[in-house]
Amino acid sequence: MADFLTTPFGIFVLIVAQCLAVIAFVMISLLFLVYGDRKIWAAVMMRRGPNVVGAFGLLQSVADALKYVVKEVVVPAGADKPVFFLAPLTSFVLAILAWAVIPFNDGWVLSDINVAILFVFAVSSLEVYGVIMGGWASNSKYPFLGSLRSAAQMISYEVSLGLIIIGVIISTGSMNFGDIVRAQDGNYGFFSWYWLPHFPMVFLFFISALAETNRPPFDLPEAESELVAGYQVEYSATPFLLFMAGEYIAIFLMCALTSLLFFGGWLSPIPGLPDGVLWMVAKMAFFFFLFAMVKAITPRYRYDQLMRLGWKVFLPFSLVWVVFVAFAAKFDWFFGAYARWTVGG
Repeated sequence: MADFLTTPFGIFVLIVAQCLAVIAFVMISLLFLVYGDRKIWAAVMMRRGPNVVGAFGLLQSVADALKYVVKEVVVPAGADKPVFFLAPLTSFVLAILAWAVIPFNDGWVLSDINVAILFVFAVSSLEVYGVIMGGWASNSKYPFLGSLRSAAQMISYEVSLGLIIIGVIISTGSMNFGDIVRAQDGNYGFFSWYWLPHFPMVFLFFISALAETNRPPFDLPEAESELVAGYQVEYSATPFLLFMAGEYIAIFLMCALTSLLFFGGWLSPIPGLPDGVLWMVAKMAFFFFLFAMVKAITPRYRYDQLMRLGWKVFLPFSLVWVVFVAFAAKFDWFFGAYARWTVGG
């Protein structure tokens, strides 16, 4: 078997198996994410939530997916059909593609590249094209306005996300996620993680992630009272399912990035307990819980408030923070908390 895996065909089979394993993890997680989102929302509103299909309603997401798959795909008469069908597929595939560089444990990564952060940003920035294509191809004013809103929103908050991550890159001296996690493996355990030296940026990153993924209170591209369902108005059945799946996968990706960049990834927060993939998954689940709670308890922003927050508050603050971290790393302030090249590799 070992000899087979060293042959070109064996390497190909191994790569395909690893890709399928990552896709299987993401898709199975997706079912539980949708279930958890609905359960948390219901609990805040003192309702039961899904509780009929399967034990405790665990199979409700499966039933909903099957319902979408067997429904008829309705295409508007004036729609651009090739682009209309390509849009949801683009959103879904790009959302999955970004997981290729996300490590779940030390060495547990599909593609361990030195510019992993750039890869994630390149892929996530392309996701906006799926939204724009869906709004344009629908040949209706409501989807078109929703897609323009989404494009402006995603581009605006990607700037803040990028600047926040630059601070982490300066501290680590690497754009590899594995190096970033290893740089947080210090002598002080939980207090060696980047959430402490980059404390203000944790909140900015989380809020920017909400806006980047069109989650409440920033779900303006699909504001029901104004645009019905935004860029998804004319979509039904499987294309609509692909849009929704891509959105939830992007949310889960933001949870993974938050865990890796600020909270030690697979590192154990409790001294004596071993590091491992379970810690990484638990942290991702915790941050998704926060995403769900924000959805349940916050009212929607106005669009002008959303854009003002991104360009007049987050952008200047994150720019100032990059300059501060650069000086702190250069002159070794705070006992080297902002400069960990020797630790990060």
